[in-house]
Formats: sequence, C-alpha cells, structure tokens
Amino acid sequence: MANLVLAVLTARRIARNAAPLACALALGGLVVLDAAEPLPKLAAAAALIVLVAALVQRARRRAAAIEASALLDLEVGALLVVATFAAVLRLDGSLDGDAHAALYVVIALVSAFARPAASLLVALAAAALELAVRSAMASRGAPIAWGAAAPHIGFMAVFSVLNAAVLRAEISRVRKASHTRLQAEIERLRDDARSYRLLSAPAQARGAAQKGDDERLARSGVEEIHQSVLFALRLLRESLELYTAMLLWQNDAGTHLRISELASDAPNLSEGPFLSGDGVFGAAITQRAPVVIGGLKPGYKLPYYVGPSPVRAVCALPVFEHGQLRGVLVVDRVEDRPFSPRELELIDEACRYAVRAIQNERVFVQLERAKIEQGKLYRAAEALGAATTEPGVIEAGVTSAREITSVDFAAVTLYDEAQKVHEIRAVSGDGVAELTGQRFRHNAGLVSMVLQNRHPLPYRGEYDEKRQIVFTRRVTPPSMPSIIVLPLVVHDRPLGTLVLGSRRRAAFTDSVRSTLEVLASHMAVSLSNARMMRRLEELATMDGLTGLLNKRAMLEVADQKITAARRFSRRLSVLVTDIDHFKKVNDTYGHDVGDVIIKGLGDVLRRAKRTTDAVARFGGEEFVVICEETDARGAMLLAERVREELGRTTFHAAGSNGPVQCQVTCSIGIATYPEAGSTWEELFKAADESLYVSKRSGRNRSTAWSPSMRSGSGHPPAPEASAPARPASEPPAPSRSAPEPPAPSRSAPPAAARPASARPAAPAPAPQRRSPAAGGGAAPAGHDGAPPGGKRAAASSPSPAQARAAVEAEPRSKPRRPPEVDPTSKPKTAA
Repeated sequence: MANLVLAVLTARRIARNAAPLACALALGGLVVLDAAEPLPKLAAAAALIVLVAALVQRARRRAAAIEASALLDLEVGALLVVATFAAVLRLDGSLDGDAHAALYVVIALVSAFARPAASLLVALAAAALELAVRSAMASRGAPIAWGAAAPHIGFMAVFSVLNAAVLRAEISRVRKASHTRLQAEIERLRDDARSYRLLSAPAQARGAAQKGDDERLARSGVEEIHQSVLFALRLLRESLELYTAMLLWQNDAGTHLRISELASDAPNLSEGPFLSGDGVFGAAITQRAPVVIGGLKPGYKLPYYVGPSPVRAVCALPVFEHGQLRGVLVVDRVEDRPFSPRELELIDEACRYAVRAIQNERVFVQLERAKIEQGKLYRAAEALGAATTEPGVIEAGVTSAREITSVDFAAVTLYDEAQKVHEIRAVSGDGVAELTGQRFRHNAGLVSMVLQNRHPLPYRGEYDEKRQIVFTRRVTPPSMPSIIVLPLVVHDRPLGTLVLGSRRRAAFTDSVRSTLEVLASHMAVSLSNARMMRRLEELATMDGLTGLLNKRAMLEVADQKITAARRFSRRLSVLVTDIDHFKKVNDTYGHDVGDVIIKGLGDVLRRAKRTTDAVARFGGEEFVVICEETDARGAMLLAERVREELGRTTFHAAGSNGPVQCQVTCSIGIATYPEAGSTWEELFKAADESLYVSKRSGRNRSTAWSPSMRSGSGHPPAPEASAPARPASEPPAPSRSAPEPPAPSRSAPPAAARPASARPAAPAPAPQRRSPAAGGGAAPAGHDGAPPGGKRAAASSPSPAQARAAVEAEPRSKPRRPPEVDPTSKPKTAA
C-alpha cells in the first residue's frame, strides 16, 4: 500500500512539473495545424487565451524566483517562441515577412535571462517549429522555401550565441569590478583598523570564526572613529574659518602618511599616500612640534594639493599617543592671517580629542572581543558540562575548539599513568582511520613532554615535522605548519592531551592559545567527572566482588526481559545457583577463601552465559541467571555446563594455615516463563523451590521446576548434616556411604522430571552405622545427606513444604525468599 501511494505521488509530481512543457508542445502543434489550415475563430481564441494565461503564470513565477531553475527558463522560453510564431503567421501569413525578425528578438531575450542549457533547447525548439510550419504550409500547395529557412535558423543561432556571450561577459566584468572595489574597501578598512591598533594581526593568520568577529568589530570601530574625528575637524573648521582640516595617520613602518579623515571644500586635494618627509609633514615630524607657515605665495607647493596651493597660511601639528608619533593634523586657510596661540591651543585640543576617540574605541573593541571569547568559553563550558560520557566530552571539546579558532585537525589522547601508555581515543579531520585507537608508550614526543611539563607545546604553535615528533615516529599527524598540544590535567593528575592542527601559519596566536588553555582545563574537569560518573554507575549496578550485576540492577533487568518475553511471546528461563556447604567452607578455611570461591563461580557463569543473558550475584553465595529465548531444556544444558565446570575447578587461596586448594559443587534451580509463572516474583519463587529440591535430593545437581512441586507431591529425604568441601591436597576420607552416580548428560531431561525407569541403577551401599537420630527403621543415608539411590526423580522428590521444614534443621548462610521490589526507588540498569 505504501509503495502504491508513493508511486501515485511520484506520478502526480511528474505530471505537475511536465504540464507547462506539455501545454507549450500542444500549443505548438496548434500553430502547425493553423499553418496547414486556418483554425476556426472560436478554437483560435481559446488557444490564444490558454497561451496567454500559461505565459503570464510562468513569467510571474520566473520573476518572483531569486534563482530560477533551468526547467522554468525552458518553459518560459518555449511559450514565448510559440506565441511569436503564432503572431508572425497571423500578421504576415507566412514566415518570410517582416514580422519574422521579432523571433530573433525573442531568441536574444531568452539567451539573456535563461541558463545556457535552457537557451540552447529553446533555440533548437524554434528551429524545429519553423521547419514544421514550413512543411505544414506546403500541404496547402505552397512551395517549401528551404533556402529561406536556412538563413533564419542561422540568424537564430547567431543571435543566441552572441547575445549570451556578450551579455554574460559584461555581467561577469561588472561582477568582477564590484568584487574588486568591495575587496579594496575591505582592505582599506582593515588597514585603518590595524593603524588604529584595533586589529593585532593580519586577517590571513586568523580562523574563519575569529576573522568574521574581528572584521565586524573593526568595521564598527573604524566607523565610530571616523565619525568622532570628522566631528572634531568640522567643528575646528567652522570655528577657525579654515579651508581644509585634515588628519593624516602614519603607517606601521613610519614611511608614509595617509588621509584618515578630512573636512574641506577644496576640489584639488590629493588622495595620497604621502611620504612622511614631504614638505610641511616632514618638518612637523622632524621637529616633533607644531609648524606654522604664513604668507604663502600663490605658487607654493603643498603635498596634499594637486597644483598650486590656494591657501596662504598652514599649520601642521604632530599627533602623539603615549609619547609615540602616530600622525599629523594639518589645517590651512585662504586668508593671509597667521594662527594665533589661542588657535594653536584649539588645534591641539582637537588632536587630543581625536587620540582619545581612537583609544576609547580601541578599548571598546577589546572589551567586545573579550565578550565574544567569553561567550565561546561559556558555550564550551555548557557543552562540556552537559556531556556525561568520555566520548561526549571529547566531541564537545573538539567542537568548541573549532569554534574558537579554525582547526583542520584535532585529536584527543588519554594517558594510563599506571602503565605509562598513551591512547589516541578520538580524531577529527585527516587520518581518522589510521590514528584512532593507536597506543604508544611514554617517549620524547610532544604529547609525552606536554604531560610531563604540564605546559602547551610547541612554542607559539609552530610545528616542524622534520625536527619534532607529536606521537611517535611511526604514528604521525597530517603535515601541517601549525600544531599545538594542550595538557588535560586535573589536580596535577594527567589525563591526556588535546592536539590541534591548522594548515595556516601562525594560527595559534597568544590570545587564541590562552583561550584554548582555558578550554583544555574545562575539558579535563569534564573528563574527570565523566570517569567518576561511570565509576559511580558501576558501583550502583555492579557487585564489587564479582563484577556482575547486583540485586538492584538485576531486578530492573528482570522486569525488562519479562516484559519483552510477554510482549513477543518468547520463552525465558531463570536459574538460581547456590554453592553447596558454603557456610562450612567459610567456617573451615575463612571468609577470604570463600570470597575466592564466589569470584570463581562468577567467572564460570560469565564464561557460560550468552551476550543476551544477564548474570547477577543476588546475595551471599547465591547467583541468578536470566536467559532470553531459552526453554527448560536449554536452561538445563546451561545449568549442567556450569555445574560440571565448577566441579572441575580447583581454587587456590591463602588460608590462615597456609595455601589452600579447594573444590566445591553447586546446586541449581530452574524456572521457565510462562509455565512456572508470569511475573518475576513467581519465577524466582519457582526457581527457588527447584533449588530446594536439588539441595534435599543430594546437592550437586540441577532441577527444573514442574507442576508437581507446586502440588506438594513427593517425600522428603531425611535431613542430615552436610560435610564441608574438602581441600584438593587432602586425601579423601573413606566413604561410609554409597558413591554418588555420575551427573546426567546435558541433553538428558531434568532429574526432577525423569521417569523412574530412566534412573541409573544405584550401586550397592557400603555398610554404615545407623544414625542415632534416625531410629531403628531409618534407611542408610548416602554422601552429602542424599539417599542411597543417587539422583531422584521428581516423583520421589520432597515437596517444597516438606523440604523447607527439613532444611530448617540445617544452617544456611542466608534465608531464601522471593525479592520484593521497592516501588519508591528505581535501580539503574547495568551499563
């Protein structure tokens, strides 16, 4: 159904896009028919209305489009050609009249506004339509003028090509000239900003983001300076009746002066620049004092006038900033009247006002730039604070570094202080596949030296790949002239480095480097917090001894897996594992040996489980395994594999009396969803009941839950004290009971459900003494409190109630009861 709807929508879109061209083609066919035989007036009027309506609609859309597509240009051009042919035929009755020249105008017009491909298709359509009209006119008996058609088609091609070439060449020239003027204006603005100390470095050495910010600040600063200085010059000109008042600013080299701002009505002012030693400029700069000249002759030459100077008095005043010569203020007037001391004082005040305006704007630009940098750092700190994982912190740090300056390469290395090994954890830019995941030992490279010295390297970010090493001689970053390595350190503890590279020289200036150092410190703190949060999550969801899930995490995982099994009608099995005689192990060898055995059983379960299974230490020596997509038979195979592997494992530990080698067994209870229950409480209770049956049936066995356990059938075996696990180095004591039969095969059915006929024959029991508590008629008990028959079938297994009553006489390390989920708290899921 979805494919059908998509096909219908696609067909509608194609039909809607092709409708204007189809209309133009149909109208062109009507023109050809009209040439063969004139159409009725009604049909011709209807075709004319359709043509005009289609042309007006497409022309409006073309005019409204900022950048029209080639298809829209082709539609407008085709409709114009059809309309022109129809008008020519109606006016002249043929294509050889004077009105045919209008077609050349239409071709030229289409070539002017349409794209080249659309212009070519329109010209071909016009040629084809002309040939079709001449062929249709031949059907009325008129001869085909092929000789006239060839020049017409040739003129169409000439008009199309020439108009497109000339017009587009002129447009390109205008665009290039405008671009040149714009670049010159921008460069002049940059020069003014650098001369006023608003920009501290050439724009080429800056990143794209910082370059845009600096140009915006420089533009606003230069405009403010010009407005302030122009106000002062105009005020000075009006108050002192001056002819020209002009401020000239010196370049950084001190060789030339250029006009910064002026107020004058003189038509013959020179634009400069001027040499610093020319005429009155050189005198003021050399003397470092005002130069006043009066009574100038008409032929006197001033540097800033083209031709004879029209003034009779001039004053040049040097402009100083913090004792350094920065420019010259020049004023003159036409009257032959020398400048008085009062006027010189006003001119000097105007100089100081101009200098103060420049200084104020410079401070404002610095504050604005600092605000921009603080905004970038604020956004970086916000992004790093929101990241809670190591990959998130690394990504946020690299993104923030790209915002601060233009970076072509970025890498983050993490340092293992215990093993003295660096690892390249993330790479952005070139060399991602080659560098990511590379590990190298502490060496004499820049990364190692940065962590050792706690200082960014290399100096000023100038990198020489022939003399310097970033990672190792084999593991190298892309070739770049600018590379800086920043340390990631928290409380004097090295975490790693941030490596940034740029293809531009001098990319990491002092201001950029200081900002990047602050970013690196924020990144180090966030990286440390992410590691701490990961550790807290592990402590909240993992068992500290075995590294498996703890009870809280298992309850949440169990709820999720049972919900999924119920939703998708899947099987799910729960295994409850308990170490046999574990209390005796603790009492005999100590709790440190017990911890070794618990960790060993956890390792066995971790190796035996699948990726989708969940294993948890539920408390004490009890473990729980939840297996998805597993029925009772599969769970029994897993349980037997775990039980057999644990039985073959020898644990080595340091006991209170020396080294201890110990072997233990385990009992396992199995419950399967949905037969044993539909909730976690029911499944756990059923698995616990199966575990009781395994315990009271001789231990070291696996039992699957069956309905007979819930019905209370079966007879419990007589309770008997259990023996602790025996050290492997100690020779076995002579058995006073019949040996246990071998464990069942993993493909065999569960012991609890095995029929009586399938039970292995029990060996003859060894002679034993009767237990005083058993009475005269009690049957002899086997090893580990099991009856002499070995593993018993489900029919002869004790009921849960009888098993619980019997096991009360035997001490256990912890009570068994179904867990209660605390509704007020929600445990975290294991990572």
